[in-house]
Amino acid sequence: METASLVLPAYNERNRIAPCLVEVARWVRERPGGLAWEVLLVDDGSRDGTVALARSAADAAGLPLTVLVHEVNRGKGAALRTGVAATRGDMVLLSDVDLSTPLSELEKLLPFLAKAPIAIGSRAIDVGLVRRRQPWHRVLLGRAGNLVIRALAVPGIGDTQCGFKLFRGDVARELFAAATIDRFAYDVEILHLARRRGIAIAEVPVLWFNSPESKVRVLPDAIQTLTDVFRIRWRHRGRG
Repeated sequence: METASLVLPAYNERNRIAPCLVEVARWVRERPGGLAWEVLLVDDGSRDGTVALARSAADAAGLPLTVLVHEVNRGKGAALRTGVAATRGDMVLLSDVDLSTPLSELEKLLPFLAKAPIAIGSRAIDVGLVRRRQPWHRVLLGRAGNLVIRALAVPGIGDTQCGFKLFRGDVARELFAAATIDRFAYDVEILHLARRRGIAIAEVPVLWFNSPESKVRVLPDAIQTLTDVFRIRWRHRGRG
């Protein structure tokens, strides 16, 4: 049986972590895709009891859970680097704790992994699958940012920022080991590195429900992300 790893980054998620892990436990019991799953939670310096609540919820749900802890908040990209480095799966799935893309959408990504070592969920290809939309100002800012991202770092990808991504395991560990961006532009860096190394990427439309508890701060994080896009171009110039 093939093995697979699910990596969940978390920061101050006391309101969402228990429902998330209950759903993950139910999903894992069904052995989606005939895979044996390991689940890794990376706590990125939470100060609201997220770790204790996660362990309690996992125990109650009968979910084997590996918890990795950053003592201070370092950013989502840093959390995922820690999580991916600890994976052992033949494939690695990244998901947000809010499960804005249901885990069942994995079935849409799996067929693409036979031809492309990376299959990413997308909200851009079929907007009808975006069932709960972001506020209009977030949508407009996201579209503007994506134009810059496509021009500077990842041409041809309509949605680099959806948190639902599937990798062949060795490719995930290779790319995240080479990554440097700690915060939200980590997606752009991973896909940029993949493109530079000639690794195929499949962009797949998936269901998506906006979470009203999103940790994204619209303007500050947009500025940080775009600044990091320029850093990505500079740091990886002339090398894979």
